[in-house]
Order: sequence, then C-alpha cells, then structure tokens
Amino acid sequence: MRDVAVLIPTMRRPESLARALRSVFAQRGVDDRLAEIVVIDNDPTGSAAGVVAGLIAESPCPLVYHHEPRPGVATARNAGLGRTAAPLIAFLDDDEAAEADWLARLIAAREALGTDVVFGPIQGRVPEGTGWAAAYLERFFGREGPVGTQVIDHAYGCGNSLMLRDTALPGATPFDPAADRSGGEDDALFQALEARGGTFGWAADAWVDEFAPPHRATMRYALARAFAYGQSPSQLAARDRKPVAVVRWMLIGAAQTVVWSAASIALSAIGNPRRAQMMDRTARGLGKVLWFKGFEPQFYGARELARLDALNPA
Repeated sequence: MRDVAVLIPTMRRPESLARALRSVFAQRGVDDRLAEIVVIDNDPTGSAAGVVAGLIAESPCPLVYHHEPRPGVATARNAGLGRTAAPLIAFLDDDEAAEADWLARLIAAREALGTDVVFGPIQGRVPEGTGWAAAYLERFFGREGPVGTQVIDHAYGCGNSLMLRDTALPGATPFDPAADRSGGEDDALFQALEARGGTFGWAADAWVDEFAPPHRATMRYALARAFAYGQSPSQLAARDRKPVAVVRWMLIGAAQTVVWSAASIALSAIGNPRRAQMMDRTARGLGKVLWFKGFEPQFYGARELARLDALNPA
C-alpha cells in the first residue's frame, strides 16, 4: 500500500534541493509504501520549477511540484499537505539529505511504537573554514536523542519526522500561518497534539545530514535562533492564558541568563571554545524573559527572501 508522502518545502536552494530529492529517490525498502514526493516552492518567482522538472525522470514515484508564492514556513507546509491524500507524512527540509534506509526506519519505528509522530537524529554539517565555533554549530544544526528507538515524552522539529496525518495533522491548515516569519509553528502543533493525548517516538537509526548554508553557519544566526527557542515556553504559556506559568518561565530564564552569561564571559576571557555553548544557554534564558511581540527574531518567509536578495543582488 502506497501510504507515505514525503514533503520538502524549499526556497531558492536549487543545489541543496536536488541533493535532498536524490536522497529520497535512493531510499531502500519503501517501493511499496512511497506514494509521492511533494516539493513546495516557496519562492514567489517559482525558482525551483526547473530543478524539479529536471529530476522527474529519476524519481521512483510521482514527483509533485507545487508553487506557493506566499512566503512562510507554515503556509508552505500547509500547501504541501493540500497536494497529497497520503495518511502518513514525512517531512524533509531542503537543506537535508537522508540516508538510504531513512524512510524505512521511520516507518518501522512508528509501527513498532504506535506513536502519532516519530523523529530521527540529524548530523549537522557546516562549510569548511567556519572557524572556532564549527563544532558548536554542527551540534546546533544537528539533533541528538536516545540511543535506542523508543517512546519519548517531548517533540522535536518537523525536519526528519513522520506523522500520522489523522491525529497529528488535523484539518486543512494544521500549521499556524502566524508563525510564517518567526517559526515555532511545529512547537504549537506538537503542544496541541500532546494536549489531545498524542504520543511521540524516536527512531534512533533514521539519520539525515543537515547542511547549513554559509549565511546561517554563524554565531550570530545560531544565537538568534537560540533566543527564539528560549521564547517558546513563555509564549506557549501566554497563548494558553497561564500567567503563573509565564512568570515561572521568566524567572527561570532570568536565572539562566545571569548564570550562563557569567560563564560565557569567563570562558571568552581565556578563549575557550566552550563559550559558544554558554552563549547559547544565555540566549535561551534571555528568550524566556523577552518573549513579547516585538522581540521575536524572524528567520523565514519574506525576511529570508530579503536576506537571500542581499546575498545575491540581481
């Protein structure tokens, strides 16, 4: 039964998209399960159309191209869901490349565990010459979890995941478009799923590599993302109208900011590369305190287009 669709949102990463697609074409043990691969081109100019057209002949299943000109990570994912009726949805980012048994292992883990969602590990990759923070950045763009495949009590991000559509992705637009620029749409999705009694699993051997582009493989970008990750628990508590929880998270964040900023300063003074991790923790703590609107970093949608335009002026 062909019951799995792989969704790949993309924005102006032609070489990276081709690498991601070819990694899906090369999947083993899923010939009778893979229904289609859906590419959602989130560039208003439709720049991925040629890449997809050039790879159709290589695809072992229908390769669907959908142009969603409204930039935004949530909007792109919702648009992709609208192009498939598959009951199981795998998400792969356009800067990722999957190992040959990736999808088979995600499927096997979900069936063995009986969870609504399963996540897999990610090996972060940064360009050569990234500098003293390279090891930290590879960990930052990666994902670690338990040693073995098992049920877990928390969610990760959408990239490298497999979801049971009926329970994990209800309705036509399960991702909130309000998060199109800032991200965090998956945090809200998974919190709502957990509130409904949903369950999460970890597929320990379902590996993908994530290749950070040069403009993202920087401490400035990583710390902005860390700050945004730190905002999430306070923002979700505020959204759910839990003022006590908001205050609790803010107090935790304030304490973290004080402790980890002191550690960052001390390690920076002696040039210890571990200062990158301390800076990360400081940023996450500060995010819990400054969770309000107006402090949200914006990484996706129109903001990412503007960054790409600045890097590659016409």
